Amino acid sequence: MKNLKSGNEILYSGRIYTARDQAHKRLVEAIKSGRRLPINLKGAIIYYCGPTKTPKGRVIGSCGPTTSSRMDEFTPDLLKAGVKAIIGKGRRSKDVAAALKKYKAVYFLAYAGLGALISKHVKSRRPVAYIDLGPEAIYELEVVDLPLIVGVDSKGRSIYGSQ
Repeated sequence: MKNLKSGNEILYSGRIYTARDQAHKRLVEAIKSGRRLPINLKGAIIYYCGPTKTPKGRVIGSCGPTTSSRMDEFTPDLLKAGVKAIIGKGRRSKDVAAALKKYKAVYFLAYAGLGALISKHVKSRRPVAYIDLGPEAIYELEVVDLPLIVGVDSKGRSIYGSQ
């Protein structure tokens, strides 16, 4: 992560976790209360995504990025807990950019409006936490060659310029 620079384009292959607003809220509540987390956040990559219903014969439905600023209040706590990268769309707050720099993490941008195309990069999907949240539950995805852009690098430099 430390060698990536704002604006770099990559193809990522590996494990990521989906999580949106309510899952973030529950994770941070667990962290703050000292409860056991349902997933290991050390080195984790979280994708701000709530997949749509899975069509027959597919691994996952459309799975485009959610607007990242909605998770800004939770992001510093998750980075402190060990998350190394996050994936979403749009600008991040100054606090998030500072936390990315402090914890040497990276914010990736996924291509918005291309959820159906992104889903073709998902090779497996498994629900792992907060199943009661439906599409906003946390899913573990295995992805191959997922196209991403470095939005904010581990030095706090943003593709959007100064935050």
